[in-house]
Amino acid sequence: MKGMGKMISLAIPNLTGNEKKYLDNCIDTTFVSSVGEYVNEFEKMVADATGSIGAVATSSGTTGIHSALTAVGVKHGELVIIPTFTFIASANAVRHCGADPWLMDISKDDWCLNPQLVRQEIEKCCEKHTDGKLYHIETGKRVAALMPVYTLGNIPDMDAFRKIADEYQIPLVVDAACAIGATFGERKFGALADLSVLSFNGNKTITCGGGGAVVGCDQKLLDHVRHLTTTARVWPDYDFDEVGFNYRMTNIQAAVGVAQMERLEDFIDSKRRTRAYYENKFGCLAQENSITFFPTTIGSSCWFSGIVLPEGAKLDDAKNICAKLKESQIEARSFWKPVHLQKPYEGCPKSNVSISESLWQRIITLPCSTNITDEQLEVVINSFIKIIK
Repeated sequence: MKGMGKMISLAIPNLTGNEKKYLDNCIDTTFVSSVGEYVNEFEKMVADATGSIGAVATSSGTTGIHSALTAVGVKHGELVIIPTFTFIASANAVRHCGADPWLMDISKDDWCLNPQLVRQEIEKCCEKHTDGKLYHIETGKRVAALMPVYTLGNIPDMDAFRKIADEYQIPLVVDAACAIGATFGERKFGALADLSVLSFNGNKTITCGGGGAVVGCDQKLLDHVRHLTTTARVWPDYDFDEVGFNYRMTNIQAAVGVAQMERLEDFIDSKRRTRAYYENKFGCLAQENSITFFPTTIGSSCWFSGIVLPEGAKLDDAKNICAKLKESQIEARSFWKPVHLQKPYEGCPKSNVSISESLWQRIITLPCSTNITDEQLEVVINSFIKIIK
């Protein structure tokens, strides 16, 4: 693969479109900061791709989530329901609001927050106060938001989450960091939650080098997010009406993003094809060794591909396989360690998290760059089979 050298990398940017041309334009016109035509165009492209009425480009997915949670009213001393099986940025954004995550388990079917469990935990652990708001009984904290994560680009039963959010009057925000191009069946996800947040980090299907975006179909909320991310300034003077953030995306980042978005359909097709290729080639091995594949939902963007070792396997088993693959010039990695096992979040309220605890140690992510070749996939597959057997 061009740019990969000998190593078959896990997931690297595919920068073979108009990226250089648009970057040169930024430099030639001197529009390199947070104002420029590419920021505006990128926001329009992201909004269209997600079925949203608008998008607010941000400096990262984490700052996007922080802004979204702030916009829906999450404050110090409150709780936000999130899955424990997620990248730690989900929890960090909650903590940046001064709130704590209420950590819950996932479903085996999609590795996303389990809506049935969320409902059970709310019914068991919460009560409504006279102000009409929901409070966690043990901690006395208000449940300020519900935030599923679109793990791997899989979209869970959002109708169930919407019903819970409406019933308990909880804002519904989604960490959709890796879900660009995903759909909920035939529906784009922009209208499924109050706000959804994407990431454009270097390992994402679409990258700006860094950056994020907040999307949705509530103009008032989107306007508030934009206000927050631009220091909460009331123009044209230097007046500020609340504590804001400097979370804007630069025109340089957006220029890369526009070039990437021009190829979104091809990139998503590549991700889905890679996943199917692995599953097809590993079919017999899976039956013989009780290995399973990453789950997928209808419309998934298939951000990452990989395998899950059998029940009883430990993290060291996964790491040993990754080390042996590295000897063959193949980059493979384990995946997210659950949030409840991370030092900053010890003591946060949590549900039974047995699925997450069993799963995370057994995951191996395999190369899935959008320009990976069949020849490279065969090298990965044959090397993996040799190690397992």
